[in-house]
Amino acid sequence: METGSPYDDTGGAATEPATAPGTEAAAGTTGTAPAAGTAQGTAGTAPAGPGPEWSGLPPGLLRMRRMLLVVWLGLLTVAAGLVPGLLLGPPWAALAAPPLALLVWGWVMLERNWRSWRYTERADDLLISRGVLWRTTTVVPYGRMQLVEVTSGPVERHFGLASVQLHTAAAASDATVPGLDPAEAERLRDRLTELGEARSAGL
Repeated sequence: METGSPYDDTGGAATEPATAPGTEAAAGTTGTAPAAGTAQGTAGTAPAGPGPEWSGLPPGLLRMRRMLLVVWLGLLTVAAGLVPGLLLGPPWAALAAPPLALLVWGWVMLERNWRSWRYTERADDLLISRGVLWRTTTVVPYGRMQLVEVTSGPVERHFGLASVQLHTAAAASDATVPGLDPAEAERLRDRLTELGEARSAGL
């Protein structure tokens, strides 16, 4: 009776069991897949492009607003402290404290608001960002602009400033860039007008 033996007829060691079809291929694929996937993932990752170049407002706007703040609240502080103090007695001069505190707070907040204003010209639209507690970003497409004008009131002219007002088909998307140098305001007006006419002609 023949019995099973780990040796063949020639006395050598028995051969290993045959590998199932596709097992080696699967094992090979399992070993090389992470490297191939890593290379493909690295090649498919695009580097982040640079962001838009923002332009801020000139410091003359901050000086103008602070002067107006001092004029109005300064007069209110003097009136609130001087008049009651002379008519009712020195203790009533403490009524000047609230407008004085408001003056100090407004002095600081005006600078923060001034720093928050910025704008940038993109390929198809103009972006205007502003706000300290609540940030607001206005997007004005060039093709929707109907009128771009430069305005300058008496106080603005005294400080050498001008504002650019943008009027579009939708009143909700109108925007203003305040406190610019007159040369920059005229450049921005001419540039936006040119782009607006070009986009409107292409529609």
